[in-house]
Amino acid sequence: MQANTSDKCYVYFDVYKLPIINNVTTSSTSDSITVNVEAIKGDADIHNYYFSINNAYFCTCVIKRVLNIYMVKDLLTPDYIFEASWEVCNKVGGIYTVLSTRANTLQTNFRDKLFFIGPDVWQGKDNPLFIESDNLCAAWKEHALKKDDLSVRVGRWNIPGEPIVILVDFQPFFEKKNEIYTEMWNHFQVDSLHAYGDYDEASMFSYAAGKVVESFYRYNLTENDKVIYQAHEWMTGLGALYLQLAVPEIGTIFTTHATSIGRSIAGNDKPLYDYLFAYNGDQMAQELNMQSKHSIEKQTAHHVDCFTTVSEITNNECKELLDKAADVVLMNGFEDDFVPQGSAFTGKRKRARALMLNVANKLLGTHMDDDTLIIGTSGRYEFKNKGIDVFLESLNRLNRDKDLQKNVLAFVNVPGWVGEPREDLQTRLKSKEKFDTPLEVPFITHWLHNMTHDQVLDMLKYLGMGNRPEDKVKVIFVPCYLDGKDGILNKEYYDLILGEDLSVYPSYYEPWGYTPLESVAFRVPTITTDLAGFGLWVNSLKNQHGIDNGVEVLHRSDYNYSEVADGIKDTIALFSGKTDNEVKEIRKQAAAVAEQALWKHFIKYYYEAYDIALRNAMKRQLN
Repeated sequence: MQANTSDKCYVYFDVYKLPIINNVTTSSTSDSITVNVEAIKGDADIHNYYFSINNAYFCTCVIKRVLNIYMVKDLLTPDYIFEASWEVCNKVGGIYTVLSTRANTLQTNFRDKLFFIGPDVWQGKDNPLFIESDNLCAAWKEHALKKDDLSVRVGRWNIPGEPIVILVDFQPFFEKKNEIYTEMWNHFQVDSLHAYGDYDEASMFSYAAGKVVESFYRYNLTENDKVIYQAHEWMTGLGALYLQLAVPEIGTIFTTHATSIGRSIAGNDKPLYDYLFAYNGDQMAQELNMQSKHSIEKQTAHHVDCFTTVSEITNNECKELLDKAADVVLMNGFEDDFVPQGSAFTGKRKRARALMLNVANKLLGTHMDDDTLIIGTSGRYEFKNKGIDVFLESLNRLNRDKDLQKNVLAFVNVPGWVGEPREDLQTRLKSKEKFDTPLEVPFITHWLHNMTHDQVLDMLKYLGMGNRPEDKVKVIFVPCYLDGKDGILNKEYYDLILGEDLSVYPSYYEPWGYTPLESVAFRVPTITTDLAGFGLWVNSLKNQHGIDNGVEVLHRSDYNYSEVADGIKDTIALFSGKTDNEVKEIRKQAAAVAEQALWKHFIKYYYEAYDIALRNAMKRQLN
């Protein structure tokens, strides 16, 4: 028996009434174990015995009384892996981080038998994330164009590991849209009749990605090659279903990072969690005009060889809203190769703090120094789902809290409908002069197209938060992507967050939560909630007791908004009174939490998913 096997064997019986087991004895050799079961039958003869080891190994043995079980030493491992996502070489959201940080770990094991497939949305433009190659897969690329009418570009993703990328032009498939949708309805009952918005675009890319894999497989591979196709989010579901039909030899995996209907329920201010058990996914999809997206997501989950999601909290959504539990939960890890070390980290942190304080002082006409407690939040502009509302409420309460020991500078780094950087602020930033008067609207760095209808600005106005000189808490809204070229801060996101002392991500709807994980990776302690997959995972760790261990996980529900606001306020106030040595230890503990979430720890769950998908694909071939 191998070290990765268990010393226990669980025996289950699928008869009507459980039999009486008198005795179970075992004997083993180097490659097998024999289990002898002495049992009295229940309502019927014992026909089948099942066993499971760590939920990863299983066998059915059709015998009576004596059961001979031969151990499976290794999980089935693919020879080739294809992964499709709208965010391959296309930095849009969190899925990009999932794929790009994991790529190096997989590339180390599979080398150039790992392929990422993305949409060719950068045609005619320079894409810094994609390094095109004329030599990679040159013969197949020509074949795909001439024989399969597929226009693809092949190159490498400009990330650690530099995996192979295939970008496909999906535009030609629009003229076949109706035929494609009819095929998906006839075989899988995918409802595309109610499609709108980005549904068509995503579906045509997804179908094109499936055709790419089919073409590559037929040209380069054989039935002896074990192949995995992993599709991410509803936007790639159609391709996975197509491959189920066209290339049944391929094991398919579908990963939902957040159910489309769950996100819609939460985004429409409906209580999600307390009433989750009572929601019918199909009914809610109709009510919220989400039928088509929900349909492709649900049908893909039910028909692929292995269905996965990213956290237990999202798995609960899948059970209730998609009527399908995940086969494996694939928690999101990360690589820490982008975190500077030693003196480089110290230097970057010092420069980031100086920059943020300088922008604040020029905007507000203040003289905050390095003793200021700098905190921040970031992410997509989902006002309620990301907890931006409760964060602002907590800052308002903190401003009146007598336990607050330091001045607080809070940044809301959330891309809005940004117009242009403020010229008056740019002028001040170029000056070495110190200013004693604030600029007009002293809480935003860039003008918005919708200044009178922005949720952050509206709430600041509602709360009466105007960054007055006497306020101990100052708030600055940075409504743009921190790409290093915004015109005010001019630093990338990772080069800024390491300058914070504390981060706050009080999400209401957060399937995983990369932002708090990234925060602790940069040794910045964070506040999150147990409605985030990351927060739920932190709660499962040993010796985690709040902010002193790097992460404060607040309990959040549908109706405890005020308690969460107070929890954030109290945690910040508590942190403000920590000594330098205490803060140093907390920062060390935060980094320790991040280390446990490296891909080298989480990648094992992907291998479980590969095994399940490959075994189910094999079963399909036998039917």
